[in-house]
Amino acid sequence: MATIRTVCAHDCPDMCSLLVQVDDGRITRIEGDPDQPFTAGFACAKVNRDGELVHSPERLKTPLRRAGAKGEGRFEPVSWDAALDEIVARWKAIIAESGPLAILGYAYSAHQGLMNRGLVNGLFHALGTSRLQAGTVCDTCCEEAWNATVGPIGGADPEAVVDSDLVISWGADLMATNVHFWTRLEAVRKRGVKLVVIDPRRSRTARQADWYLPINIGTDAALALGIMHILARDGLCDRAYLAGHTVGFERLEREVLPRFAPARVAEITGLAVADIERLAAMYGQARAPLIRLGEGMTRLAHGGQALRAVALLPGVVGAFAKKGGGALLMTAASCDLDYNVVRKPSGPASTRLVNQLRLGEALLEMKDPPLRALFVAANNPAVTCPDAGKVRRGLMRDDLFTVVHDPFLSTTARYADIVLPAATYLETEDLYRAYGAYYMQYGPRAVAPLGEAWSNLRLAQALAQRMGLTDPVFRQSPSEILAAMFAGDRSGHVATIDPRTVPTAGPINIAPQGGQQFRTPSGKLEFYSETLAKQGIAPMPDWQQDAQEARDAARWPLRLLTAPGYFQPHTAYSGVAFLRQREGAPHCVLHPDDAGKRQLTDGQKVRLFNERGEVGLVLRVSDEVRQGVVLVPGQRPDSEAVSGTINMLCDGRFTDMGEGATYQSTFLDVAAWQG
Repeated sequence: MATIRTVCAHDCPDMCSLLVQVDDGRITRIEGDPDQPFTAGFACAKVNRDGELVHSPERLKTPLRRAGAKGEGRFEPVSWDAALDEIVARWKAIIAESGPLAILGYAYSAHQGLMNRGLVNGLFHALGTSRLQAGTVCDTCCEEAWNATVGPIGGADPEAVVDSDLVISWGADLMATNVHFWTRLEAVRKRGVKLVVIDPRRSRTARQADWYLPINIGTDAALALGIMHILARDGLCDRAYLAGHTVGFERLEREVLPRFAPARVAEITGLAVADIERLAAMYGQARAPLIRLGEGMTRLAHGGQALRAVALLPGVVGAFAKKGGGALLMTAASCDLDYNVVRKPSGPASTRLVNQLRLGEALLEMKDPPLRALFVAANNPAVTCPDAGKVRRGLMRDDLFTVVHDPFLSTTARYADIVLPAATYLETEDLYRAYGAYYMQYGPRAVAPLGEAWSNLRLAQALAQRMGLTDPVFRQSPSEILAAMFAGDRSGHVATIDPRTVPTAGPINIAPQGGQQFRTPSGKLEFYSETLAKQGIAPMPDWQQDAQEARDAARWPLRLLTAPGYFQPHTAYSGVAFLRQREGAPHCVLHPDDAGKRQLTDGQKVRLFNERGEVGLVLRVSDEVRQGVVLVPGQRPDSEAVSGTINMLCDGRFTDMGEGATYQSTFLDVAAWQG
């Protein structure tokens, strides 16, 4: 028996260091590495089961060629050589006839390794194809808003929570998405530090909080501006910090804050005036308050302004300068490596972009040239993308040559012409950096790939060589690629690391020292953003009723709230039967009053519907949500549901910043299932 020290590659901010026990080529146990200070010796309930994911009987073991209609899921096995020959022949013919823009490579976040995630996109960058504008289904809005406010740099160190005297979890279900930070937080709460949760859903985290505030969906900016109004009114602003480290607060105070008196904020948010006053006082009187920001508040029409408003709060009271204070969204921007080694080895500086959340539109409507070939790895867009029905209609095109690289026959893979078996992260080696903590770590593979599965890295290199690309990265070993990523200009703690030590170093702390730094054009925290003004976006945070949302709310009585499931946050875990059983059937949650009005009962099959279609789920009746809201946890494949998947009801509308997805701007109704 051997124990392999490696890293969890799932799309999670914590990036656990793992100890994987292997006996005769089979994973027998996975546990957290006690020598990783942040993840602290335990892995979540999902990752503990990843041995079952690796050895699942549902895994693909050979390449497959379609033998039935698209979407039917009938395939026949072929050799790797035959599959690669067909792919390359089709791609070369398409390029000769229509140019490289007729091809789209689509790789996203199911593998967080910098090489296995990055080099697939690097292949298509070098080929000069149409380019995926990735992340719009998830985090481009919050990133753009953070960058316009703080700059492209990480936020507070989550390990500094030991120095916090107040923690606000704003739109983040820590027990589902940041469990190791939750563990740190529980320890400091024993000393009397209070936890406040602001969330439209009474999540597990909210139920454990000292104080839970059930805010209306889409009103976070109004609450943050209302807190600023009270802080300014009551003399709780740190005027010295504002003068020395920020830009534009005086203008915000003069032009925006007068419109956000507590009474108006209460009307907007659904919170009591007394609670708004109490929250502002708690925040203004704290010595080092920390806000843990969730991304969910940005997945709606004015999500960027919401995050900007909340992220600015620490600047009002000077908390960004305090150890344990400030705000944390993500940390990855502080890890300065040369990512272009794998992501952009060569190719044109710019080309045609395809927004990830509008994949269906691109497949059906893009011209000059139309998309004729699609390659998908490390994602499941037939489930993940908004307007998933349109994505599937695009995938049904007979003239679209689709290749999917996946460990399982996913919903998307059922529409492919060629399906290639992918290695899981425990069957690959790679370099990782966390995006919710300040660590990097090299992770060797724990076991050999199952059957004929290949890693993303191996496949990208094989295709690149067959397509005639000569960039060194398409022939280098992982250790050589690692050295190249460290060879560029570096700053911060990363600049002190010798890359030769990384493969055996275990977890490496790269936390910046001192207070929050700002990488905005002004070098300061920007209440007023000249960059946004030049883009035609409101330069100061504000809250206004969105006109389209108002029209949709007049037509449909319920608003959608999506959130990660505890055991099935997305389809990357759907290959583990135990976790599917723990999560239960794909379901929605209605408040008892809303269920009663519709004569619906707990456990009943229901249809969720709007003008884009309908899906069938199992109903759970609970006061976990307020009236007028329907909660759908997780992104689940429709093979597990009564019918369909929730993203069929979400459209491709953009957020105000970052052209991101607006899941929470979806309105609908629920009725008994009649199918």
